[in-house]
Amino acid sequence: MPRKKKSESDILEEAEELVEDAVKKTKKTVEKIAEKIEETIEDLSDDKKKKSSKNSKLEELKKKAAKLAEGVEDIDSAVSLKKKVKPEEEEKKDTLVPMEDYLKSSIHLGTRVITPDMKKYVYRRRADGLAVFNTARLDDEIRAGAEYLASFAPEDIITVCKRESGWKAVELFAEVTGIRVFTKKYPSGILTNTNLKEFTEANLIFICDPWIDKNALDDANRIKIPVLSICDTNNYTQGIQKIIPGNNKSGKSLGMILYLMAKLYVEKRKIKADIPPISEWIDDWDNLQPPK
Repeated sequence: MPRKKKSESDILEEAEELVEDAVKKTKKTVEKIAEKIEETIEDLSDDKKKKSSKNSKLEELKKKAAKLAEGVEDIDSAVSLKKKVKPEEEEKKDTLVPMEDYLKSSIHLGTRVITPDMKKYVYRRRADGLAVFNTARLDDEIRAGAEYLASFAPEDIITVCKRESGWKAVELFAEVTGIRVFTKKYPSGILTNTNLKEFTEANLIFICDPWIDKNALDDANRIKIPVLSICDTNNYTQGIQKIIPGNNKSGKSLGMILYLMAKLYVEKRKIKADIPPISEWIDDWDNLQPPK
């Protein structure tokens, strides 16, 4: 019979217990050392003249032992291991979806490159070098991004997603919100060249990657209309007015972000629309496991 896989929270709790046990054992060892030093000093107190140098050394050892004990107390009173590994996530409860669902979608996993623009959204690196977003902050930024998007009417927005992994979610996003989308290839110049048959006007461009969708970003900057963009840790954000930080390479992550954006958008705009379940935005959602 296969062994049941432990959850991330179970592993963190076990690790925290191990740390606490180690601290307790270290404290006991330090206390014993201090007692032995005290006993030795008392035994030598009657012969201070002959053994003053030894007493001096023992006093120094006693001070070092006291400092070591203080260090153990600092460890014992420090933030728990669970808080160090997942600080904000443990405190934030009112997330748009359960924190476990965010982890399942890999929205928090960045790249091995962190640009100065995106550094503020990252709180650590994994052992394999991948940057990890502050997941609690991602939740806040998705809310803020949806609020910004909802300040524009559907007919005034264009969404662009050249990356194939996002096509399914973007098409669903368009169906739910009524916002125009361009996938596969963005026809450069449709916002700037009035001679084109496809020429159109917009007041906001929503892109999924400022590098892959750079033609749309350039057009928007040329005619001075704002840009809302999903940005990964390796993206530069020049020319972007509103950022939604998150993994923009994975279909799972893009599906999660666009699902939440669509859900919040129709709520704020009071649009009557049925939101498909998350399993329709992300293939094989029910079988996904949180990444290690």
